Amino acid sequence: MKLPEPISRTFTGLISDIEKGQIKIPQFQREFVWDIKKSAKLMDSIVKGYPIGTFIFWKTDERLRAVRNLGNFTLPEANEGDFIDYVLDGQQRLTSLFATLKGLKIERDGKIDNYDDVYINLDATDDDEIVVIDKDGLDQSALIRLTDLLYGPLSVLFGFAEKYHSRLQEFKTRIEAYSYSIILIRDAELDVATEIFTRINEGGKALTVFEIMVAKTFDAKRDFDLAEKYDELIESLSIINYETISDTTILQTVSILLEKECKRKTILKLNKKKFIDIWEDAVDSIEKASEYFKGYYRIPVSHLLPYNSLIIPFAYFFYHHKDKPTGLKQKYLQDFFWRVSLGTRYQSAVESKIAQDIKRIDKILKEELPHYDWTVDYSANRLRDQNGWFSTGSAWIKSLLCIYAYQQPKSFNDDSIVNISNDWLKQANSKNYHHFFPRAFLEKKLDWEYKQYWINHILNITIVDDFLNKREISAKAPSVYMKKFTNQNPDIDATMKTHLVGDFDAFGIWEDDYAKFIKERSKMLSREIRKRIIPQETDKTLLAEVVSDSEQNTAEDE
Repeated sequence: MKLPEPISRTFTGLISDIEKGQIKIPQFQREFVWDIKKSAKLMDSIVKGYPIGTFIFWKTDERLRAVRNLGNFTLPEANEGDFIDYVLDGQQRLTSLFATLKGLKIERDGKIDNYDDVYINLDATDDDEIVVIDKDGLDQSALIRLTDLLYGPLSVLFGFAEKYHSRLQEFKTRIEAYSYSIILIRDAELDVATEIFTRINEGGKALTVFEIMVAKTFDAKRDFDLAEKYDELIESLSIINYETISDTTILQTVSILLEKECKRKTILKLNKKKFIDIWEDAVDSIEKASEYFKGYYRIPVSHLLPYNSLIIPFAYFFYHHKDKPTGLKQKYLQDFFWRVSLGTRYQSAVESKIAQDIKRIDKILKEELPHYDWTVDYSANRLRDQNGWFSTGSAWIKSLLCIYAYQQPKSFNDDSIVNISNDWLKQANSKNYHHFFPRAFLEKKLDWEYKQYWINHILNITIVDDFLNKREISAKAPSVYMKKFTNQNPDIDATMKTHLVGDFDAFGIWEDDYAKFIKERSKMLSREIRKRIIPQETDKTLLAEVVSDSEQNTAEDE
């Protein structure tokens, strides 16, 4: 990169370059927010010859997504192959200048600001406001529209009293001769340019990778706008309730498909043509992965996914394997999913771990069982005693909720399938989450150490509908409300199995025995997890503990 170069431009050169499309505002800049009053104040500073700050431009032959129009003015595209000056600092000032000097009409929030209603007060001195928008109390014969001063016919100018003629010429000259200070950056990479932008805009708030890639991958000829394409994908995924997949996950997926890496620096260096070329196949793979999660793992909504990032290796699989997996592929994929989820694999160093896991997916594609260097403890003891606090931000808890959801839980009172919504699952006090032993009931009953941990334990959570939770159960003891549902629902035993709740006596429900309930439900949940994991050498010690735990529980049952 060459050293930044200080240059200056006059009114004529600056406005002309904007009109020709040689100066552009990249789309990752914020919207134009200055009102007409602030813009008039800026113009007043220019008329008085005050400094208005330095603009920073990035000169490049790259084509970024840029602002296409300002109000009623359409900004043209630059000639193919021409260099463009992208505004890295000074967008608000430059847009204000252009809107004011061209008299544009700009609509915001249903209101139109007419920048043609900016006037020069010919009676004003340099101590007064020379550029005004409020004409009240001023001599109307001493006011001229700024646009008339700059572009109006001589008849307009000579229509003013002779005493104002010299003032008209003076103010016009001041505006046209004003020297705009610019720092020009040449031969810089996009990530360098955006780093400069980040440091001088929005109080240092960093641009996201997605914002940068939206600008970088824009291609008018191929009608490719990543922001619009992402919105279309999310709209498509919303049909199956998977609309919470993040833009970062989508970019990482594309990067993995192209480079088998998904770090920030890898994404930023992705070839624009290759990115656009693979986009439709990437979308297809993401949709197939989402449909597979929903259909085969019965994860009804994306908010229940332990990690958004799970989309990436599964999209990679479906990119290389167009059909639904069967046989060993299906079995090995399931093992992979639960090892990542229950092992909280993507809690840190996500990009590096995904790159490692892609090699595992390559093995699965060849029907080979991958080796895993981490273990998953799914013993009943582990489920009871460690990390049981119910938090919707925990991947471990979400993994267990996915197993709950797999059972397709039904309503206690009428055996109807419970509707699970992304909107409802954003917080722990969601309409869908019910403490089987109600919190208010346990607050009075329990005298255990770490009482709140046990009250809000994942093993005490069931997925129900809002009506049942708030109106039918409330703070009643399980023995009370379950007796009512037993009378209402002839299939109550089958219904409760969809909540991983077994025999009412064994689960201590009729005695309101919370300790027995927690113990029995942990055993049932452990058995469900065991169905999904393929034991490996690294699991032997843990597996022995799980088997021992199981045998002990069986002996107690007998």
